[in-house]
Amino acid sequence: MKHLVAKIHPADNVLVALTDLPIGTPVTWDGETVTTTEKIPAKHKLALQNLAAGDPVHMYGVLVGKMASPVGRGGLLTTANIRHATDSFQEGQHRQSWAQPDVSKFTERTFLGYHRPDGRVGTANYWLVIPLVFCENRNIQVLEEALVNDLGYARRKSYQPQTQALLELMQAGKSVEEILATDLHSAEVNQQKVKPFPNVDGIRFLSHEGGCGGIRQDAQTLCGLLAGYITHPNVAGATVLSLGCQNAQVSMLQDEINKRDPHFAKPLFILEQQKIGTEEALVSTALRQTFAGLMQANQQQRQPAPLSKLTIGLECGGSDGFSGISANPAVGHVSDLLVALGGSVILAEFPELCGVEQEIVNRSVDHDTAQRFTSLMKAYGESAVAVGSGFDMNPSPGNIRDGLITDAMKSAGAARKGGSSPVVAVLDYPELVTKPGLNLLCTPGNDVESTTAEVGSGANVVLFTTGLGTPTGNPIAPVVKISSNTKLAERMPDIIDLNTGTVIDGEETIEQAGERILDYVIQVASGLEVSAVRHGQTDFIPWKRGVSL
Repeated sequence: MKHLVAKIHPADNVLVALTDLPIGTPVTWDGETVTTTEKIPAKHKLALQNLAAGDPVHMYGVLVGKMASPVGRGGLLTTANIRHATDSFQEGQHRQSWAQPDVSKFTERTFLGYHRPDGRVGTANYWLVIPLVFCENRNIQVLEEALVNDLGYARRKSYQPQTQALLELMQAGKSVEEILATDLHSAEVNQQKVKPFPNVDGIRFLSHEGGCGGIRQDAQTLCGLLAGYITHPNVAGATVLSLGCQNAQVSMLQDEINKRDPHFAKPLFILEQQKIGTEEALVSTALRQTFAGLMQANQQQRQPAPLSKLTIGLECGGSDGFSGISANPAVGHVSDLLVALGGSVILAEFPELCGVEQEIVNRSVDHDTAQRFTSLMKAYGESAVAVGSGFDMNPSPGNIRDGLITDAMKSAGAARKGGSSPVVAVLDYPELVTKPGLNLLCTPGNDVESTTAEVGSGANVVLFTTGLGTPTGNPIAPVVKISSNTKLAERMPDIIDLNTGTVIDGEETIEQAGERILDYVIQVASGLEVSAVRHGQTDFIPWKRGVSL
């Protein structure tokens, strides 16, 4: 029988509605019955006891807010009666061991990946075309127009026939009302040419707005991120366009590449427009070199690799009140499975660790790791306050509408993506992951900035949970979209790859869902195409180290 509510942790004093609850609905959890005193929408929280102004509110076993006004037993918690609040954190006891999950089902499993000279293994094989400065974005676009169609990498689904159909209707004298009522789905076409380089998954063009202006640290950070992409195991080689006079100098990029891979051996072509001269000379040279690089990249083929060669980025976006009790803990189980298998995982989005800092400190393997986390966390929070914001302003209108009414409530659920294994390293953006195990990466909560950063730090697959739906993808790493609820999976099947609403529906345990996700990850790492790749969703937003939540 499906439950009407859930209590996430024994210490919690609220329940989560798993379905819409009318006024007067009796709900029972662990033998205790509460009757709703007002309508409780699905995903929202009702008080398990009478709560007075100033009383603490606990979910996931941690403080997620304090009451701004009284709410009686069975009443609804809203932004009007609760305020963000978290417990303080300090140095704790560091965990040296943990209860590893049973990984016997996966110990002999492998995936088919691209083995690189530095020992890492890619789950894809891309060629990059990158500007060192925004001044080169137009030339990047020119190269894209010249390359993608004839090489079979153009967007597969074209809506141009729909425009042609509308023009024909207008020319035939149809009214506005008739045009609005026209079904244009039949006019869509799928366009895909045969690829001359079948072992190359695509050419990715990473335009951005950085490289000059701002402060010199911005240029250094951008070069670090771009170096992370160039040296990434999912990348075969790169073409880089430089203007010449910008802050992000070629030597800076080369230094950042050397930091990440001192024996860098991939094809890398760097062209400087102010030295070469005309646009035609620049583009023609870039085309020849890129084509030659693609010929080299096409010689590489997938070979078996152990699961320890996977580095999974953990991400969420468009979260809802179910994310923290279905999709995120299921991904957390994947995280624990992979760590037990010798792989690496990346938990980022520091604004969404607000309220669980003490748990992170206690899970850190040593004092230095814990200290780096607390230093980065405090500095980030202080920088937000300094410009009149704060972590408490992180939840979006969509988050709030679907039950995440304080940042601590959102964070406590988001942190469950990291499972329960020890924190082996804390990285500052855009540092590279070098240790197996759970790594923390300082990034914003903004899902595209954070996904961009996780991949730059080495994630060769990203698990992205969502309760509201988002098409977010990445240029070089497959982003597996996981829904927290079945309604979303049914409403947006074109962007959702996996559904963990089965946990809410009582059809599957968190552990079963996690094992199913890892099975799927192995297929994706071996070349199975995810929805974001199929749609050509290649979001890339570098984090300019200002305040971004």
